[in-house]
Amino acid sequence: MNLEALADHAAIRTNLAQHSRAVDRADAAMLAQCYHRDGTVDYGFFEGAAADFAPILAGAQAQGPVTQHRTAQMWIALEGAVATSESYVMAYAGDESVADSPVQRLICGRYLDRHEKRAGQWRLAHRAYVLDTNLNWSGRFSKPGLGPLESHVPAGGHGSGDAGMAILATETARQRTRTNGESGMQEAGTDGGGRLLETLVARQQIADLTMAYCRGVDRADRELLASIFHDDATVVSGAFNGPAREFAETICAMVEDVYEQTFHSIANQWIEISGESAVGETYVIAVSTTRGGGQAASDTLTGGRYIDSFERREGVWKIASRSFVLDWMRSEPTTRQMEEGLYAALDLRGCRGAGDPVYALAGTAMAAG
Repeated sequence: MNLEALADHAAIRTNLAQHSRAVDRADAAMLAQCYHRDGTVDYGFFEGAAADFAPILAGAQAQGPVTQHRTAQMWIALEGAVATSESYVMAYAGDESVADSPVQRLICGRYLDRHEKRAGQWRLAHRAYVLDTNLNWSGRFSKPGLGPLESHVPAGGHGSGDAGMAILATETARQRTRTNGESGMQEAGTDGGGRLLETLVARQQIADLTMAYCRGVDRADRELLASIFHDDATVVSGAFNGPAREFAETICAMVEDVYEQTFHSIANQWIEISGESAVGETYVIAVSTTRGGGQAASDTLTGGRYIDSFERREGVWKIASRSFVLDWMRSEPTTRQMEEGLYAALDLRGCRGAGDPVYALAGTAMAAG
């Protein structure tokens, strides 16, 4: 795979991430933009032109609660200016069509896509949706209230009412001010590949920061977590809103005191680079089990997005600001089992600190992140 092919892969993944955003924000124009003008779709309940499908789907989305389409495992096969891909998607959707019987659904399936590069732009030529399985729970998710600012968590919404889009717009404006309006790093190899290589390297380094964040929280690794933020960075997570220099210690102590375990899984990462700055949106599902204490232990699924501002200073990319946007959450009495049945035989266990197996995988280099 050459440099241009790597750039093609990145462009296709970016378009797939934008498609999920467009669906969740109920934005018909953004959704249509992900397809070529003659693009088509087959969702079972609709088969035809993507241009006709976009307003139908966006309209239906706008009538219901906020959804989260978490696209991952984007397996892309390139052949010149044409590509095919299989992407796994886990979609959360609240159904309140029956007023007194709301349902929360977790729908698991795959997108089978054909992409084409025309006039230098990768967009979808055809999409087919495949349903694999689903989970359904009675009840609804209610967004948290405003609350005090020191513990407020932004919540997802549709269109311009989405807190995540407002934060992205703010950070993008700040970065354009810092870069004197530069529109972004070059996405094509018109300069012989140097600028293109710089962009691809930057994207990977930025992606590594968010993966390091997940490991840092789940392993309660204060040193790793602190290392991914600039010294003057800020964090808005609801659990902690304030300077990033205090975040690592505070959140790791909370993880150790409150939870038996936490597990953060990220996907659908969208990154836009502009000179020495970048903005990003990354979907996350967090699984956690409380210790219980004086109350019954509970399992919680939390779905949301990290809205990030990144800066490269002295050649090193780090997070300049991070905001968590809550899209959905579900809690219920714990069903966690660790010593029963099939789980008993799975004796290589995750834990907090240097005893976790990841730190022995590649020695000191990987332990340092």
